[in-house]
Amino acid sequence: MKIALITGSLGLIGSESAEFFADQGFKIVGIDNDMRRYFFGKEASTAWNKKRLKNNIKDYIHNDIDIRNIAQLERVFKKYTKDISVVIHTAAQPSHDWAAKEPQTDFTINANGTLNLLELTRQHCPKAVFIFTSTNKVYGDRPNTLPLVEQKQRWDISSRHPFYNGIDESMSIDNSKHSLFGASKVAADILVQEYGRYFGMNTVSFRGGCLTGPHHSPAVLHGFLAYLMKCCLTKTPYTIFGYKGKQVRDNIHSHDLVTAFYAFYKNPRKGEVYNIGGGRENSCSIIEAISLCQKISGNKLNYRVVEKNRIGDHIWYITALKKFKSHYPAWRLKYDLEETLGQIYNNLIKRA
Repeated sequence: MKIALITGSLGLIGSESAEFFADQGFKIVGIDNDMRRYFFGKEASTAWNKKRLKNNIKDYIHNDIDIRNIAQLERVFKKYTKDISVVIHTAAQPSHDWAAKEPQTDFTINANGTLNLLELTRQHCPKAVFIFTSTNKVYGDRPNTLPLVEQKQRWDISSRHPFYNGIDESMSIDNSKHSLFGASKVAADILVQEYGRYFGMNTVSFRGGCLTGPHHSPAVLHGFLAYLMKCCLTKTPYTIFGYKGKQVRDNIHSHDLVTAFYAFYKNPRKGEVYNIGGGRENSCSIIEAISLCQKISGNKLNYRVVEKNRIGDHIWYITALKKFKSHYPAWRLKYDLEETLGQIYNNLIKRA
């Protein structure tokens, strides 16, 4: 019996992982206590996704556990031990704005929770592959030091610059402003690397760009494209923080990220790090994203731009995929930005 143990199993990436790995013949054991409701309010609750997973995945097993509670986690690991083939760790406090409100909550979930899972994996199923969803926020605001050029609808970089097709793993994570969220994710990211390099475990940190898809539970502080589409659909006013709305993100569909997870699972490495995202072809500024959302929804968005940006926010971030593609050349992006937004729109309509 192959078991995929998935933390944050009711979230965007966790639920996508659960369905995908179930289709590959894995028994799915989920861990999620709907902390998203605590972070962002009842509208961001992931409870709806539990029903969906139980309907869609035969014998899905759910555990309502806080990853800070090592005693409860250990009972799960002891139950399945070496049958656990892969641990997919997606549970997190995901907002750099929210982290400043409760720094200890943020750190203990993101850093201590990750340490709990790594250590329990080492003790009970050391041959399992450990996949961690890190973040591009580990680079702090260092991307903002790049020679950016203001264009009509976005900030961008010269086509002659080495990072034109995306930022690679050579960028330093030191001496920059990360936000407290970024700092807690740095701690977790380094721990994941260290358990791979020090203990010889098969571990990886995927430093994601903007992760998106139809199963997001959007909130003001997290879920950029899903929340933007929700505002278009419900005609809720939207606020852009700084940079004239020209700040750029690359966006990767949750399915494409999970197929990258699976590629790594099939041919794992020790203490690896990959930047992962949608690349230049799936990048957009906020105002470009608004235009797409308006086109798909047929509604005009009421939005305003305030001058003050979020602390540590990126002006421009596009992911270089060359390292991951060089290790896993068969992996491909399946969904483009407009198709992804269309799926988000359709799912919001369905859930309304």
